[in-house]
Amino acid sequence: MTKTVNHWIGGKTVEGTSGAYGPVTDPATGAVTTQVALASTEEVDAAVAAAKAAYATWGTSSLAQRTAILFRYRALLDAHRDDIAALITAEHGKVHSDALGEVARGLEIVELACGITTQLKGELSTQVSNRVDVSSIRQSLGVVAGITPFNFPAMVPMWMFPLAIACGNTFVLKPSEKDPSAAVLLAELASEAGLPDGVLNVLHGDKVAVDGLLNHPDVAAVSFVGSTPIARYIHATASANGKRVQALGGAKNHMLVLPDADLDAAADAAVSAAYGSAGERCMAISAVVAVGAIGDELVAKIRERAEKITIGPGNDPASEMGPLITAAHRDKVASYVTGAAAQGAEVVLDGTGHTVEGFENGHWIGLSLLDKVSTDSDAYRDEIFGPVLCVLRVDTYEDGVALMNASPFGNGTAIFTRDGGAARRFQLEIEAGMVGVNVPIPVPVGYHSFGGWKDSLFGDHHIYGNDGVHFYTRGKVTTTRWPDPADAPSGVDLGFPRNH
Repeated sequence: MTKTVNHWIGGKTVEGTSGAYGPVTDPATGAVTTQVALASTEEVDAAVAAAKAAYATWGTSSLAQRTAILFRYRALLDAHRDDIAALITAEHGKVHSDALGEVARGLEIVELACGITTQLKGELSTQVSNRVDVSSIRQSLGVVAGITPFNFPAMVPMWMFPLAIACGNTFVLKPSEKDPSAAVLLAELASEAGLPDGVLNVLHGDKVAVDGLLNHPDVAAVSFVGSTPIARYIHATASANGKRVQALGGAKNHMLVLPDADLDAAADAAVSAAYGSAGERCMAISAVVAVGAIGDELVAKIRERAEKITIGPGNDPASEMGPLITAAHRDKVASYVTGAAAQGAEVVLDGTGHTVEGFENGHWIGLSLLDKVSTDSDAYRDEIFGPVLCVLRVDTYEDGVALMNASPFGNGTAIFTRDGGAARRFQLEIEAGMVGVNVPIPVPVGYHSFGGWKDSLFGDHHIYGNDGVHFYTRGKVTTTRWPDPADAPSGVDLGFPRNH
């Protein structure tokens, strides 16, 4: 019998009632292993109602109560790292080490949430005028929602709900229906840590569930990570409904390699950043921009390393890269490689025919490397979201920066050079939200914020860090004037000497 993943609402498992289910596939075998309940509008209402009811007490709970639960939660997550990672591998396909890395990066935000007491401190100015003080505080919003992608089914939810609930909000999480089980385990462990029922809810679904959250009058804010077209839709729809929105979109991340760079280090970085997690990450390097005469040598070094990568099931310790999430996505990624030569690229490595013995029905694709790619080709213009690396050639640093800044995306970028002056210019001149200097995947640590520019972010707030705290709270300023107690009415004795 096929396993069913149901909703988690009000602190317990709630079976789906819509009658609609989606398939969850093991990408390594191609077999449907699970079905996931897809929520109706009525089930969205139930999840939001549970969160709203919980907010009545959670929103006024003490910081000490919240942080005590979060510390226990952090310990439980740490103890269950392998369990969470195993679910990720089973439904997403990434290798176990990648899955463990995902859990570790999510734990960073739980740790940040454990220290929310310092993040929520207000400000006070005394005597701004005669006997007048002004104070600023931050307060929670109410019910907030998170809509998360398939590529990081544990990390991205943990980028959202720990901070949101630490700030006093309650949360409805709508994870990807392609790999939903990790999100449910995260909620179960939160309940085990003592999180009150209804503070964190997991609602599975498709566009019906998404639209239900975007249009629900009791949802105050929406966090989203996914593709740019959907991010634009989320932002426009939720904003039109008066909600606060942070919507992180897609990317085409470039790595600029200057002639003075350590080419071995640059090639190592390009391979890990382009092909790690099968390229299914918004911070993957998908375009290397080689400056000057180094292009041929750099491409040869990348090819040499890429050919040694072992592809196989994610639960095999020998595997360095797993399959793609679905067969349809695999075929779409492959189409960019098969069409590259006709659009002028030199296909150095073609991974489209790759299979794994004993797992022939898995969603396999090998590593592809395209050289001398033009900026008007499909492989360059689109976010491929797979193990395909494009190499572009330019003559100068200025040409490289101009090419990169012309991209509509501005998520992450990197420069490889030994020259500090060149790196300094690059970090100031490049139009992207996250910059790496000899670091290929510049994902900020938890106490800084993650987010891009241009078509990679819709809304004003980046995710987690200080921006995350500000997103999940709103400011209030109080101006206070108290009369001097010496001026108290006659007959009221406060023990102060009279002024007259």
